[in-house]
Amino acid sequence: MRSPNIRSPALLKLVAVVVTVGFAFPAGYLVWRNFTFSSDPLGVLFSQRTRGPLFRTLRLAVLVSASTAVLGTALAWLTTRCDIPLKRLWLVLLPLPLVFPTFIGAAALIRTLNPGGLLTDWLNNVGLNWDVEMRGLFGAWLALTLFTYPYVYLPVAARLRRLPGSAEETARLLGNGPLTIIGRVVLPQTATAISAGTLLVFLYAISDFGAVQLMRYDTLSRAIYTTRLNNQPVSLTLSVILLMLAAVVVLVERSATRRFEVAAPVRSRRPVVYRLGRAKPAAVAFLAAAVALSFVGPLASLGDWAVDGIKLDASGGRDLLVGWDDVWSPTWNTAFGSVVAAVVAVAAVLPAAYLVVRYRSRIGTVANAVIVSSFALPGILIGLALLFWTLKTDVGSHLRNTLVLLVFAYVVRFGGQTMRTSQVAVSAVSSRLTDAARTLGAGWLRRFRSLELPLMAPGLLAGGGLVMLSVMKELPITLLIAPFGFPTLTTKAFNSIEEAFVAEAGVWSGVLVVLSGVLTWLFVVRRADHFD
Repeated sequence: MRSPNIRSPALLKLVAVVVTVGFAFPAGYLVWRNFTFSSDPLGVLFSQRTRGPLFRTLRLAVLVSASTAVLGTALAWLTTRCDIPLKRLWLVLLPLPLVFPTFIGAAALIRTLNPGGLLTDWLNNVGLNWDVEMRGLFGAWLALTLFTYPYVYLPVAARLRRLPGSAEETARLLGNGPLTIIGRVVLPQTATAISAGTLLVFLYAISDFGAVQLMRYDTLSRAIYTTRLNNQPVSLTLSVILLMLAAVVVLVERSATRRFEVAAPVRSRRPVVYRLGRAKPAAVAFLAAAVALSFVGPLASLGDWAVDGIKLDASGGRDLLVGWDDVWSPTWNTAFGSVVAAVVAVAAVLPAAYLVVRYRSRIGTVANAVIVSSFALPGILIGLALLFWTLKTDVGSHLRNTLVLLVFAYVVRFGGQTMRTSQVAVSAVSSRLTDAARTLGAGWLRRFRSLELPLMAPGLLAGGGLVMLSVMKELPITLLIAPFGFPTLTTKAFNSIEEAFVAEAGVWSGVLVVLSGVLTWLFVVRRADHFD
């Protein structure tokens, strides 16, 4: 690592400043546009039309955050600290709900749990009546809980695996029971991991569009989308409210977690394992129910949709509106857009990582803060800001419905995911190696290409993989600003679900789940220990 008195290159500073402005642009434009547009932001802010979606958004986000905090922590505890059978299997299965975009998960729940669905038919056959409809607050809460709990489960499981067992063993010798040890010793040391995961879930819940749209639950994101064209003043005001809400949540979370900051734990050679005894069957049933509801059931629903459509097409009952040749274009667009966005995101964030780690520059610190904060900006706000910018300015009109604008939006939305891994990658390059290469006459470009980039590649690939997975599932940005004639698997699946073409939705969703499943395995399941 460089000494702080080494001056950073001017070109590196310039690139970091440009990148910082780019990341801050959508939020800044929304605020500026809201107060320069012919609207009454304060009047709209205190109107019933605004209060209703705001309260519903807060209610949903609080409920989802609370349920995922409990569910994710409980699952992490059972799989890392208890003598649960088939532990390796649960460790693989529990993160897999990440492969489902929430709107696909919500559609699968509707297909499975609504009256006349797969599960309800089976329950009726065994004499049990299920007449709960997946709609409104309950449906949105269940869908978001089942498909976002891995954001809590993964960091908490990683922290529990690294906690030293000495404190727990001491508490046990002093006569404390398991519940007391968990409450007084374990939970305070995992509080930062729990709060970080819960923050991600809260931000996801307030910004989600697909699940609430299918469940017909009118939150801020749904209201913004429905008013974006016919009532722009309301849409702009709702956008600023959502932006402020996300900012307040981030500030509150950071202030609260400072109270629980502890030294980074090291992996214990003797992790404490708690014996479940008679509670073991109940624990296994709990794990099985979580996997069945969040992964097996939705996967079965998608397969049922696709199989029914193929059977009808083969029997001449109804033509399947998806030819196998048609699958290639959306699949290619999804993969291509995700890869390009991942590469651009890594390239955009890397200069700031260099300034922070190697030169400890103030410009790098500011760039780091802006880039990381942009991850809290809901995708629908980024898409809306860029949509209005292209509609209202001459400069933006040239970028309307272009792949450049779409990739830019993806990078702003998910570039923050690569910042931490990029900093770790930069710190992995020894300054002695670069000094030796400089002494031998190698220029900065040659040093970067032949020495630094190969050493940083594993970390950069990890961050880029997370961006690819996120972009592949992103819905509102793609719906708002994707180029014409550039269909993706998410838009195809969403439109098919909205138009009640369930067989076609099964095909599109199945392909998307397979692609995101491969990425989840490569960059999430295999690297679970790196989420703390």
